Amino acid sequence: MPERTDAPMQWGSPGFNAIEAVMWKAESDPALSSTIMAVEELDQAPDWDRFFTAHDWGSRMVPRFRQRVVDGPLGYPAWVDDRDFSLEHHVFRSAMPGASWQDVLDRAATVAQSSFDPSRPPWEALLLTGLQGGRAAYVLKMHHATLDGAAGVQLFAGLHSRQREHSADKPQPAPPEPRRPAVLRSAVRRELALAGKGVGLLRSTGSVALRPARTARYLASLRRVLGPVSASPSPELANRSGTWRFVALDVPLPGLSAAAKQAGASLNDAYLAAVSGAFARYHEAVGSPVDELPLSIPISIRRPEETSGGNRFAAARLSAPTGIADPTERMLAIRSVVRSIRDEPAIEALDGLSPALARLPTPVLARAVRQMTSTSDVQASNIPGIRDAEVFVAGAQVLRLYGFGPLPGVAAMIVLMSHGATCCVTINHDAAAIAEPDTFRRCLVEAFDEILALAPTGSRTTLRD
Repeated sequence: MPERTDAPMQWGSPGFNAIEAVMWKAESDPALSSTIMAVEELDQAPDWDRFFTAHDWGSRMVPRFRQRVVDGPLGYPAWVDDRDFSLEHHVFRSAMPGASWQDVLDRAATVAQSSFDPSRPPWEALLLTGLQGGRAAYVLKMHHATLDGAAGVQLFAGLHSRQREHSADKPQPAPPEPRRPAVLRSAVRRELALAGKGVGLLRSTGSVALRPARTARYLASLRRVLGPVSASPSPELANRSGTWRFVALDVPLPGLSAAAKQAGASLNDAYLAAVSGAFARYHEAVGSPVDELPLSIPISIRRPEETSGGNRFAAARLSAPTGIADPTERMLAIRSVVRSIRDEPAIEALDGLSPALARLPTPVLARAVRQMTSTSDVQASNIPGIRDAEVFVAGAQVLRLYGFGPLPGVAAMIVLMSHGATCCVTINHDAAAIAEPDTFRRCLVEAFDEILALAPTGSRTTLRD
């Protein structure tokens, strides 16, 4: 837990890094929206005044929440203070009497697809009350250019309380004074830094060129990292409507960990094996079985000491072995592939190319990003959640934390985020890509239960509806 201090959290990188700039600019194509969502289930409705005040406190603890985006020099986006910042434009509430959890997810999906106001900081918070059992839901909508999954956990860990009662000793930084934008100065510093990196890259390239064997290994790795995978996109998942659909599962963390250990694999291997199994079952159910499916996963390149938020990941693609029926064999096959990907010398190549991509004209950039993302049917991410089992928002306990990613041209985005003893698994899928959603949900539950059955814990998957 961060040390208590009157100073704001050191969270939120000082400016856009290259991959964040790519995500921001690529949204000129509506299919490449980079909105991300956190949906928390609360055990009760928090007091509204305390909830609202908590967001004022949070926006002082994290100044990024009081900043908006402008087009900087050379078409590169930049963060500037919003001189007209007001919480009334960002924090809302709505009653949903008797609503089910799927009703909440449907509402969240609708909120996710509404555009941010470009004149304001790109985030919104929505409190939904009156749910079944007297519960409530907290929906936080942000732009992916602000943070990745790991940074989101850093943010929630720093802002959530560890007690239900009001904490009188929590830090109380003063509201930040809006500063005059220094976009040009920041742009000059960024270009000088990139020029320095370029000189360093040229030096290292020259050094590598003197070692032909090393150069050949790197170039071979580069072809594997950036080249196509063996699996072709599935015709069954090819349609796109642009409409998002949210689904959530609860998978017992001890059971999934035990199943992975039983197979001699990791939790991530077990998770990806379940995802592959779900799509295998779905294709079989609709009469179009596939042996492989192109799948993308993020590889975190964040160091343990990096706590400043932002995006720090490399993208990797693989052919998911949907044709392997045995769950243990499937898990081990995935383990082998993912290990080899992590060991690729060129794994961060796309991160290295991002500065050049970010400087392309926006329409050209959007076409390039769409071409890259369209080669995968599914993206899957595994995010270690908040370690503390009990966290609170304005007096209400967080029972579950579900993270939903965007659909950058793919049929489905699947995210696992651990929370206490539960793996909160979410699926955001295009409504047209999954033509039989009820069948797909059944296949998801069956695939995770198949993995859980490898260890005799009696664990079962719960579809949150």
